[in-house]
Amino acid sequence: MLTTILSTAVVLGVLIFVHELGHFLVARWAGVTVLRFSLGFGPRVFGIQRGETDYCVSAVPLGGYVKMLGEDPEEEVEEADRERSFSHQPVKKRLAIVLAGPLSNVVLAIVLFAVVFGVFGLPHLTTEIGTVTKASPAAQAGLQPGDKVLSINGKELEDWDALSETIQQEGTRPLDVMVERNGEVLHFRVTPQVQEVKNIFGEPIQRPVIGITAAGSYRVERINPFKALYYSLEQTWTLSKLFFLTIVKLIERVLPMETLGGPILIAQMAGQQAQEGLMNFLHFMGLISINLAILNLLPIPVLDGGHIFFFLLEAMLGRPISVRKVELAQKVGLFVLIVLMVFVFYNDIMRLLPKGPGVPAP
Repeated sequence: MLTTILSTAVVLGVLIFVHELGHFLVARWAGVTVLRFSLGFGPRVFGIQRGETDYCVSAVPLGGYVKMLGEDPEEEVEEADRERSFSHQPVKKRLAIVLAGPLSNVVLAIVLFAVVFGVFGLPHLTTEIGTVTKASPAAQAGLQPGDKVLSINGKELEDWDALSETIQQEGTRPLDVMVERNGEVLHFRVTPQVQEVKNIFGEPIQRPVIGITAAGSYRVERINPFKALYYSLEQTWTLSKLFFLTIVKLIERVLPMETLGGPILIAQMAGQQAQEGLMNFLHFMGLISINLAILNLLPIPVLDGGHIFFFLLEAMLGRPISVRKVELAQKVGLFVLIVLMVFVFYNDIMRLLPKGPGVPAP
């Protein structure tokens, strides 16, 4: 329990701090007065005043905020302070301030992945076979669990991803599969069959398969810092696309809404990853940081993405959006956000409840 609490505090604390720091630094760069930098919402618990800014911790630790002078368009700002007011800045500066939060989380993810790859190495799922499906092409050819696949049709394989890609590229053509078994190199002729399988979203797809799964063993490749940064950028880009696609699949109802999780699920996973070691924990922080960035970029009013949407509209129209329309949109966005929060908390609680034996089908 203590590990879960501490790891959750570290994950949420660091991610929220970095997000708000992005807003804060760009606001200061743009010459905007920052009145408060808060970790958490609600009543102020403690803090320190430095210049015009109150740096504090608030009671509800489920986010944070940066309060700027003139952030509310209807706020009265004295003439002398207008040049330091957020709402009186050019739209490009306001856009940069809001966009800085999600981008800071993306940068944090890149740094975390680079540290993981640079310090601990790059993990590769080996080509060792874990299971062979009965009556599959692999079983009929004689492949067995524990065999390590060395090459397919003369192409040497470094990891399981390369093995899977090669089978897809070859289609249903016969494969010369070279494996290592108990120190002996053997050759097998395997002809893939096109079957219906499910992708990561549970959608049925047709693809050539031979009927094997990975054993789940890994080898670690030591790489230099430049390669670590390259693979970190690649990982960040891949995960960002995956998170965007996941949102699309949720909207399309391909993925059930029950798969959504909230702070309780994050806490559980943070505790589990912390127990697995520093490498897993840092990688998990990177995943959540990208997730936080993507969620904040959604065009929902009250989120950063909603503000960005209105600023882009303002830039295209050449005039600000009316305060009344913005306020109405924010009320709708706040309602949607509250409903979503209630739903993910419900999902989290249902996951914690013990699963009963159920009623047997007639």
